Amino acid sequence: MLARFHWLQQFNQPVVQLRRASAQAAFAGRRLLAGLTAVFGLWVTYRAMWQPAWIARLPGTFTELLSLSEVAGAVTLICLWIVVAWQYRRRDVVTIPAVDVDTLYALSPYDFEIFVAQLFRKKGYHVTHRGRSGDMGVDLEIAQASGRRAIVQCKRYRSTIGPEIVRELYGTLIHEEAVHAFLVTTADISESAREWAQGKPITLIDGTALGQITAVLSETTGK
Repeated sequence: MLARFHWLQQFNQPVVQLRRASAQAAFAGRRLLAGLTAVFGLWVTYRAMWQPAWIARLPGTFTELLSLSEVAGAVTLICLWIVVAWQYRRRDVVTIPAVDVDTLYALSPYDFEIFVAQLFRKKGYHVTHRGRSGDMGVDLEIAQASGRRAIVQCKRYRSTIGPEIVRELYGTLIHEEAVHAFLVTTADISESAREWAQGKPITLIDGTALGQITAVLSETTGK
């Protein structure tokens, strides 16, 4: 097994939509800040290099106000960029409420994959989202800093997972030449499936485990 893993985030449809909107708003804010910084930089460059005569002809009071405005603008931009950098560093620090299997099952397949992807990102793995047709059942590809690579299959199911799905995952593991495979599901996993996975580089996480781990994480996140 690559490591010990913890669930990191609860997603339901309204929360997913809200976070998408928040991410879009944050991106727009950064673009606006970058634009203001560029304009301010051009102004400072213009004044320093060309030293326009019209500024020298301004009354002393206006010149002082202009200088104060430039200093205030520079300080404001620096503070705003510090805030942006701080938010970027804290982008993975989230409060995790407990979540049950029904809430997880209510997600769309895509959002369930995003839920699982965030889990591995929180644990320091580089995650590639591959959840589309033609990817041999690989929804996520994760990698350690050392380059060791694993695959993740996400199953938002109600019915019990049988050994045939685990066998297919094992075949995909061999085909992908990965070191480990994870099956993460909202459903139960049959005993025969668990027995088949024993001794193989496969980790099975069922819906009950998802709920339990998320409940634990909701108590420990932020401590």
